Amino acid sequence: MSKQGVSPPAIDLTADEPCCPPLAQRRVPAETAAVLAPAFKALGDPVRLQLMSMIASAEGGEVCVCELTPAFDLSGPTISHHLKTLREAGLVDAERRGTWVYYRVRPAILRQLAVLLTVEPTPVA
Repeated sequence: MSKQGVSPPAIDLTADEPCCPPLAQRRVPAETAAVLAPAFKALGDPVRLQLMSMIASAEGGEVCVCELTPAFDLSGPTISHHLKTLREAGLVDAERRGTWVYYRVRPAILRQLAVLLTVEPTPVA
C-alpha cells in the first residue's frame, strides 16, 4: 500500500490536551517532531529565550515592544527580528496598537513543549 495520498494526522498546538506523551516515555513521531522543532529552535537563542521570559512573566500577560527593546544592548531591528522568529514559531501573538506592538505568549504551545520535556524521577532502589 502506497503512502501517497495519506496525510499525517494534524497536530493542534493550540489544544489544551497534550499532542504526545513525554519523550522519555515514547519516541516522538516524525510529524510531531517536525511541528515542534521550530519552537525549540526559536527558543535555542539566548536573546529569544530572554524575550520569551519577559513576555511570559509580564504583568497583565502582555508587554509592549517599547519595554522589551531597552532591556538589550541590541538595535530595534534586531529585537524585531527575534520577535518575528518567536511569532513565526507560534510561541507568541502580537497586536499593533497605534505605533506600538504588544506581545503575549501562546500558553497552549508552551504546555505542549513542557509536557514533551517532562521526565518523571526514577525511584531509588
